[in-house]
Amino acid sequence: MATHRPERARGVYMISVAAELAGMHPQTLRIYEARGLITPKRSAGRTRLYSEADVERLRRIQELTGEMGMNLAGVERVFALEEELERMRERMRKMEEQAERARRQLELEVEKIRRSFRAELVPYQAPGSALVPARDARGPRGVRIPIQRRGA
Repeated sequence: MATHRPERARGVYMISVAAELAGMHPQTLRIYEARGLITPKRSAGRTRLYSEADVERLRRIQELTGEMGMNLAGVERVFALEEELERMRERMRKMEEQAERARRQLELEVEKIRRSFRAELVPYQAPGSALVPARDARGPRGVRIPIQRRGA
């Protein structure tokens, strides 16, 4: 379901005009309203006012019932599933935003820790010794690596 811009949601069409735009009888619109498939706005005098979004929804109902052969219960189910899907998409979008904020925060924290370690760590090597004692030095597949010491 598309996000409604305020002007698309504003009730501007009376029932006869909305029915003509949607290609159906005004009584059909009343039936859809009774089923909860459409909810037109009301004027101060209680006249039904249909918006552009309402007319699009009426056309969608027409498509589902006419072209796809659904009954109104099927249309209700399709609309409910579409609304649920839209809620899930919005929830997913929010979760992705939260994950991205957490990822950026984690990157900042990791960089902060790296900087603090650089300042605190001082390499130490006793004169003439290797970082790994020569007797333990092994290459791939356990092959000993010859190490030459300075002055030897």
